Formats: sequence, structure tokens, C-alpha cells
Amino acid sequence: MNFGRTVFSQVLDYLPEHMFRRAVARYHGDRRVRRFSCWQQFLCMAFAQLTYRESLRDIEACSRSLGSALYHNGLTADVPHSTLADANKNRPWQIYRDLALDLIEQARVLYRDDKLALAEFDGVIYAFDATIIELCLTLFPWAKANVYQRTRAGIKLHTLYAVQAQLPVYVQVTAANVNETRMIEQLNIESGAYYIFDRGLINLSQLRRIDQQAAYFVIRAKESLRYHRVYSRPSNKLEGIRVDQNIVLDVPRSRRQYPDLLRRIRFFDTQQQRSLIFLTNNFTLQALTIADLYKSRWQIELFFRWIKQHLRIKSFYGTSPNAVHTQIWIAITVYVLIAILKKRLHLDKTSLYTILQILSITLFQKEPIYEVLTATHYHLATPCPSNQLKLFDF
Repeated sequence: MNFGRTVFSQVLDYLPEHMFRRAVARYHGDRRVRRFSCWQQFLCMAFAQLTYRESLRDIEACSRSLGSALYHNGLTADVPHSTLADANKNRPWQIYRDLALDLIEQARVLYRDDKLALAEFDGVIYAFDATIIELCLTLFPWAKANVYQRTRAGIKLHTLYAVQAQLPVYVQVTAANVNETRMIEQLNIESGAYYIFDRGLINLSQLRRIDQQAAYFVIRAKESLRYHRVYSRPSNKLEGIRVDQNIVLDVPRSRRQYPDLLRRIRFFDTQQQRSLIFLTNNFTLQALTIADLYKSRWQIELFFRWIKQHLRIKSFYGTSPNAVHTQIWIAITVYVLIAILKKRLHLDKTSLYTILQILSITLFQKEPIYEVLTATHYHLATPCPSNQLKLFDF
């Protein structure tokens, strides 16, 4: 007899059912479907993410071995890999994109009060960047990087990352040759927020839009930037601030795109032994605080490295664009779902990495999930190695 619920079903309790039904209905995902619904497709793919399955045949073999354990979670034990492959190829991937974005909004509310090292800083910090997931051009001929890289293929994840909450708040999946500056145009600018960009993402017209929305930006400037100085502030070389000045751009086209004053800060990083030049439209914060704001952009790089290491988004179960997008969005959904679970269970001292490792071996045990995740015999004898990326550790 079933004396309890599996850990897997308890994890799914944190996924609002109405969100899923609404997304499926929006794109008619279950139209003319008789036996393998979108919900069952999601369960199979979430199972594959949480248990680190490598292929469709791997999913099929493991699901058959589990037998009745899958039945109690809404799945039949006999899920042919061809059935799952057809679902991934034909079901609209937008279902899982909308589901992931809805969960992200829910997670933002839960994590809105969390702070990082900039505890004295009063403002929301966003970092924007993109990462490329490389694919095999032979298997994914539709994913050519660009005309100059005829032997490489890939797709790009454009992400707006909330630094304090350590959550992606905007994700867009495109071809690898889509420039990040085009995605900046789609961002909804939040008044009073700070947007951090890397040097390659400079787009003066978009920076002007951020300024007009009463928000702030910090971006690395190129050494070749042409400008003239209007005013210089006192600089503190002991803190690494070599230059702090107001400037106006000289190139006519640049001045048309951004006619107002900019603040230019040259900071010397003693750890890396290099100079960094920042541009910002904030004229009140200390120059060292501006440098610290840019330093927080590293959190999005950690996020990209983390999801590539711990989620199934580097080896794909299908080669069609729909299958690839489906797998990526379900991976993001699982990531955010576990982040929500972590916050609701108040597991502040348990890293997301540890939670995923425990779930991978206890997914079909019938024990309360809180006891599973807090029981000492499930935890590693030694802490995570120092080279493991840790998110949600405040």
C-alpha cells in the first residue's frame, strides 16, 4: 500500500497547477492528445533533469525500472522514448517558456528581501549578459553561429539577472548570431534600478532610454572612447580610484544618441593588476561604490557556469529547434522550482547544489521532503569542494 507520497510529488507541489493548465490552454498543447499529455511530458523531462539522465533511451530504461513509483506520480512506467521524442518535437515549447517566466515572478517575490555584500546599497541591481550553448553543426544544422563560423553551431541565452535575489528575471533564447544589444531593447526598465553591462554591450541609444526612465546604468567603456572632460572630482588613489570626471562624448553620432553628461571612472584593480574604465549616469554614489556595483556583475557569470554544470542543457534529447527550446525552458523551470522550494522550506544554510544532489538519489522515497533535505545522513561528509559554484548562499 502507498503509505506516503514520494519526494518527487512533494517537489511538484511547489509548481502551481493553474499556471501549468493556463500555459497549456494558451497554446492548445493537449489538442488531439490521447495518452501522453503535456503534464506527463513535463514530468518525464523534470525527472530527467533531477536525476541527470543523458538520453531518451536512458529515460525510458530508468522509468521502466521504477515501475509503480512513477504511477503514483501521474506517469505510466511504459513511456517509449519515441513517444517522448515526438512530444518534444511537436508540442509548443512556448508552454514551458511561459511556465518558467511565471515561476520566476513568484520567486522574485520570495527573494526580494535578500541582500549580498552591498548591504548598505539601497536599490535593485540587474546584470545583463548572454552565454552561448555550443551545438554540433552536423546534428543541429539550423543553429549556425554566423556566416564567419561555418563549422560551429549554437544557441544563445540572453539573461537579465537580479543580483540580490540571484535569480534570472528575463530569459530569451535565440540563435547564436543575435547580438545582445538587440535584446536590451526588449527590457522593461524599472525606475530607480541599476543595470550593469559588460563592455561589449555598449549601445548609447539604449543607455539613453535607461536614463530617461529614471534608472541607472554602469558599463565598462572602451579605451578608444572619444570624449572631452567637463569636470573632475577628487580621486582616492588608495582605494584604486585614479580618475573620476564628468564628460561629454565627442563623436557626432555618439553625441546624438547620448547628448547628456556621463560620469567616467578609472579604477585600478589591485588583485588583477589592471585598469577598468566605467561609464554611468549616476553622479551621487561614491566612485568606489560604482566599482563594487560592476564587480557584482560577476554573479551572472557564475549563474551561467552553474546551470551548464548542473542542468541538462549541454547534451540534448532531440535535434529539432522545438526539442532544444523545450529542454532549455524545462531546465530553467526546474532550477527556479528548486529555488522556490529552498526558500519556502527555509533551507537558507543548504546550497542549491546540495539540494539537487540529495534529490537525485531520493526522488522516489516516501518520506517528508523537509526531513530528507535536512537529515544529516543525506548530507555530504565534507563541504562542497571550493571549485563548486554556490548560489543562494547568503
